[in-house]
Amino acid sequence: MDLKQIQYFIALFEDGSVTRAAKRLNIVQPALSMQISKLETELNSQLFERGPHGMTPTDAARQMYRLYLPIMRDIDHAREQLSRHDVIVTGRISLGMVASEAQSVLPESLALFNALYPHVEVSVADGFSAQLIDAVEAGRLDAAIINRPRGRLSLDTSPLVVEEMVLVTSAEHGPALPDTMTASALTELELVLPTRRNGLRGVLDAALLNADIVIKPQFEIDLLTTIVQFVEQSSIATIMPRVVVQRKVDDGLLRATPISAPRIVRHIVCVSHPKRPIGPATTELIDIIADQIRRVTTGIEIADPDPANGNQA
Repeated sequence: MDLKQIQYFIALFEDGSVTRAAKRLNIVQPALSMQISKLETELNSQLFERGPHGMTPTDAARQMYRLYLPIMRDIDHAREQLSRHDVIVTGRISLGMVASEAQSVLPESLALFNALYPHVEVSVADGFSAQLIDAVEAGRLDAAIINRPRGRLSLDTSPLVVEEMVLVTSAEHGPALPDTMTASALTELELVLPTRRNGLRGVLDAALLNADIVIKPQFEIDLLTTIVQFVEQSSIATIMPRVVVQRKVDDGLLRATPISAPRIVRHIVCVSHPKRPIGPATTELIDIIADQIRRVTTGIEIADPDPANGNQA
């Protein structure tokens, strides 16, 4: 396995199409296919399911993507730093984040960023999406990572990640569930959810409303860490973005069950003021955070699957 093969694999994983990935890499399609086949032979594992609608990654591919993406980023960063070793980047970044992302991936993201930009000061505030939008508009924040708002904004908006929301139960105390839950079956469960002030609740309610499904939680709590702890210790279930609970799922403390009919996702975007463009260091920190989200929630789509949606929730 060499760096070129890993680069080809990552491009194909993210683009889901040999045609698009080859165009992105500026190579011919047979060359890409040959390198992926060699990689599969070397690993003795199939990485993609070939189908009429593109290349679908297998579980082995998802694991490989999670492991190798940060390594490739580190290599790219090292090359960049070596090419501009005489330049010291300084300054201050003021970033806002919705709490679900800040609690999940911020520590690792800041550690990676600090290794690259040790002379840049970083201030991070968390809050609800509406609060963070106001702070960006007022100039108190350079940018904010938020749930995609339902209406159009005067701010510049860039899509970052599309995250799956899953049904979460305690591995020890939770009810027995099928491998996949239909959204209509959620009405039969005792649930704890964020309040309606929280953007996560808005995403959930909007998706269920479109399917003519109404759920009434037994508990409403805005502290996500409290919700997760409550679920872990009880038979109560919740619905959360996978990034919030994946580590406890990996540790065997929680179960995360996919939801279908409809599948529920939330769109994470970055907002900034059009008259105050963000600098390269801020862009780098946002990219690192988005990569960390993708790393935790391997296999989730990376871009908005329907760009025509614009800023609509």
